[in-house]
Amino acid sequence: MRDTRPRHTTRVIAAAIAVAALATGCSSANSNANRGTGASGVLSIGMPNGPQTNNSNPFLGTSAGASLGYRFMIYEPLVMTNIIRPGEEGTPWLAKEWAWEDNFTKVTFTIDSRATWSDGEPLTAEDVAYTFGLLKEHEALNGNAIPYDGITASGDTVELTFTSSQFVNQMKILSTFIVPRHIWEKVEDPTTWPNREPVGSGPYTLKTFTPQTTTLVAAPDYWKGETQVKELRYTSYNDNSAQTTALANGKTEWSFVFMPNHEELYTSKDPEHNKLWFPSGLGIHGLWFNTTRGALGDPALRKAMAMVIDREAIHVQAQAELYPEITNPTGIPLPAGEPFLSPKYRDAEVEVDVEGAKKVLDEAGYELSGGTLKDPDGKPVKITLTDPAGWNDYITGLSIIKDNVKKIGVEASVKTQTAEAWTAAVSNGDFDATLHWTNTGPTPYDMYQNIMDGELLQPVGKSAPLGNFGRFDSPEATKALKEYANATDDATRTEALNTLQDVMVEQVPMVPTAAGPIGAEYSTKNWTGWPTESDPYAPPQPTQPNALDIVLRLKPAS
Repeated sequence: MRDTRPRHTTRVIAAAIAVAALATGCSSANSNANRGTGASGVLSIGMPNGPQTNNSNPFLGTSAGASLGYRFMIYEPLVMTNIIRPGEEGTPWLAKEWAWEDNFTKVTFTIDSRATWSDGEPLTAEDVAYTFGLLKEHEALNGNAIPYDGITASGDTVELTFTSSQFVNQMKILSTFIVPRHIWEKVEDPTTWPNREPVGSGPYTLKTFTPQTTTLVAAPDYWKGETQVKELRYTSYNDNSAQTTALANGKTEWSFVFMPNHEELYTSKDPEHNKLWFPSGLGIHGLWFNTTRGALGDPALRKAMAMVIDREAIHVQAQAELYPEITNPTGIPLPAGEPFLSPKYRDAEVEVDVEGAKKVLDEAGYELSGGTLKDPDGKPVKITLTDPAGWNDYITGLSIIKDNVKKIGVEASVKTQTAEAWTAAVSNGDFDATLHWTNTGPTPYDMYQNIMDGELLQPVGKSAPLGNFGRFDSPEATKALKEYANATDDATRTEALNTLQDVMVEQVPMVPTAAGPIGAEYSTKNWTGWPTESDPYAPPQPTQPNALDIVLRLKPAS
């Protein structure tokens, strides 16, 4: 499943703040953020992602719709799935029925005839077939590399066939955004179209857009019925400090921003109403390497860097111990991932080993001279670590990593970008190393597939928005992923997953640093009905597909 990160790639957008930074407050660009009130039907949502560019293309993970999450309010899936309850079948949405056949190489959808587009046109099986045809035709839109084969529509049904089993991609296919054929068939290039006047089937339409604030209003004739929330106001704050301040003073009612000492900074400001919940899945955060950049293409260097990175320091100093710590070298979060661990790594633990790292480098032909590491060609090893400005959990983590790798002679520098520029750079392979998240799913497959699948491999300069950002080219990993995906028995899947763990440990396409929660902060002052640990009907993050389900369940507080 995607998070976007799209994952979305839809992702868990996590950014920590320093307590002292709160004194700076909101920037002038965000000083006019509106206070939400349930009585007026307004819900105020915020993210610390900086100025946005007007782009509502639902398939692009770099769009404002993806960054802020509002694409989920305009476009709808065939089935609403729950990433924190992956064993559940899913809730019928645009499709009222669906059935898989032939070892998941065929699926048939029955489309709900009540569904309509926001311009009044009916949503039909032809629209659904057209959407999947777009994904099949345009590789840049098919970020999950789904091998579509036949796509046919007849009456109210749509039949999809695939060239291989889609056991591992069920949720991705069910969660596909559906777009109107009568609009999109006129678009010259849907892979770059900004879609500034989006027409969707969802309960909201775009009213206004500025780089700081996007406003959506309830569609008057939404096919699933009247909504309680009449207006959604998305504000993109310049950094975590501004976003946290907005949460604390009530200008934002729903967000996901990592904050150390959340009791002091947020919940204590209104203990009755200020809430947060951070469920997690089997996704992780970690340092992704661009394997096309010089010595970073050498697994020996990547392995040595992994051996000196102090994950405990990152856990404590950068993440304030809120994210679960990664203790196993496979990157599989524990204890949730224990059933999937290879026997080889069941008792393994990560630890800082500077001398061991030096030995790995020496055996690979590197030379440490005068505190500077030189690669086998005699060139000093220099790398740039990048992440968005204001995402202080990541920036603090990069600072720790910079100091860690200096112990083996690697000269690292930290560079910050806007969230928008960084997202594009990561997708295009324009980076050396960056802290980033992975997909999550019911097994570690989704995490590993996101990191190392050769089917997602794109040349540098060509967008790879939904995975393999580091351009990791491992036929062994790609084969194991295919074997897992196409297996018809658990033994075959176990063997393939064990191979993927070997690749992760020995070739280190990325260094896991934390398990990835899918959390949020929210206020019950004006709105009730939020998901909670006792009612986990959805992950609470506003940039996840389930955000639509959440908004439709909200009711004004009495």
